[in-house]
Amino acid sequence: MILNVTNLSHGFGDRAIFNNVSFRLLKGEHIGLVGANGEGKSTFMNIVTGKLMPDEGKVEWNKNVRVGYLDQHAVLEPGMTIGSVLKSAFSYLFEMEEQMNEICDKLGEASEDEMEAMMEELGTIQDMLTNHDFYTIDAKVEEVARALGLLELSLDHDVMDLSGGQRTKVLLGKLLLEKPDILLLDEPTNYLDANHIEWLKRYLQEYENAFILISHDIPFLNSVVNIIYHMDNQELNRYVGDYDKFMEVYEMKQAQLEAAYKRQQQEIDDLKDFVARNKARVSTRNMAMSRQKKLDKMDVIELKKDKPKPEFNFKNARATGKVIFETTDLVIGYDKNAPLSKPINLRMERGEKIAIVGTNGIGKTTFLKSVLNIIEPLAGKVTLGDYLEIGYFEQEIKPGNNSCIEEIWEEFPSYSQYEVRSALAKCGLTTKHIESLVRVLSGGEQAKVRLCKLINRETNILLLDEPTNHLDVDAKEELKRALKEYKGAILLVCHEPDFYDGLVDKVWNLEEFSLLAL
Repeated sequence: MILNVTNLSHGFGDRAIFNNVSFRLLKGEHIGLVGANGEGKSTFMNIVTGKLMPDEGKVEWNKNVRVGYLDQHAVLEPGMTIGSVLKSAFSYLFEMEEQMNEICDKLGEASEDEMEAMMEELGTIQDMLTNHDFYTIDAKVEEVARALGLLELSLDHDVMDLSGGQRTKVLLGKLLLEKPDILLLDEPTNYLDANHIEWLKRYLQEYENAFILISHDIPFLNSVVNIIYHMDNQELNRYVGDYDKFMEVYEMKQAQLEAAYKRQQQEIDDLKDFVARNKARVSTRNMAMSRQKKLDKMDVIELKKDKPKPEFNFKNARATGKVIFETTDLVIGYDKNAPLSKPINLRMERGEKIAIVGTNGIGKTTFLKSVLNIIEPLAGKVTLGDYLEIGYFEQEIKPGNNSCIEEIWEEFPSYSQYEVRSALAKCGLTTKHIESLVRVLSGGEQAKVRLCKLINRETNILLLDEPTNHLDVDAKEELKRALKEYKGAILLVCHEPDFYDGLVDKVWNLEEFSLLAL
């Protein structure tokens, strides 16, 4: 056993997340941790990595297990470079080298006995450094950087200038260089492009050690896991097999439970009816009492409350003119000396639904922001059409200190409290979520608050930058349905072909215009 979690209970305020749950991780298991947004998957990861103390319960790791954690909220500081972050995977070896240098400095003043002990320690450290490939670190860093497409950016590149996908790749690269015994991956495919999702899939399929993976990307999960742990209503249940197998068993269990519940409810009604009719009669009172006892002893089956399912319905503004936007020799980027693209000439018309694809860092988000005039083009121009009512879903937003209610009220000051609560509830948020601060919610719940703002404004063109990141399966399906029904135009950046297939009528691959791809 690598990890054993017993009788774990945890909550935030009056909101319970786990109630007496247990979990085990065995050698070679590839576990998928699944559940709706807000069920506590990231919280669970924070508890097992020791970032968070549980209210109750025990977390026991096998001795000498090195754990590597890819955290969706990991922070990179300004001034760090791609190379320095990747090299930090070997920080324990650099500390040993420092120790070795200190010993060398002291050798000159040491007595004979001290010198002998020091030389022995030096030899041990030297062996450790050699055995852990300390002298080939640069080559290893380069190898991983090349595999993840980071080498062409240069290892001196400041991490603050990277796109979401590139940052994920840097953190992933660091993790792989650490070669931990256990990998903990929290939504690793968010922000990754198709090529690197494929690369990560192959890596995990061949991974000999155990890992725990949180993901809402079902095709990805199915291809790499052999055990599913399902988080639902404060419980954690284990299923053998991939996600599809889990769904099959789970749905069958739910159907059996509902049938048993109906049978029992019928029996309860019959018993209550008999007691009510017969308890007053002397001749039948004993029979009525025995049925009452049966009722009192009965272990009543309770059905879990259905989670509120999100309901997204976009409001349509009046129609736009024929052309929504047109780019003329548009060159995008942030630095005249390092443009991201060749001149781009593209045109979007009323009602078109278009997906933008391409590798990370190629400028998909920059292209959207250039179309919106949020950033100035380096050359060329964007001409916007008439009567545009634009809805923009940004890839990443740092939440402030607003509660969910305040967040919506600021956007729609004329709404009554009832209207605000009702709008948030329609997006699949419970009363407890609605009254919480936005920043304490899970990534998926925060995305639902942002979608709530978008669907309640009248729009005729939606620019969506990775809207499926963090969303659970139900929310993704509902968003796809709503976007299919939307009468306006859609320009969508997305790395999940499963999501945009059947939704868009055109795909623009920005690699065709990229200077990186030349």
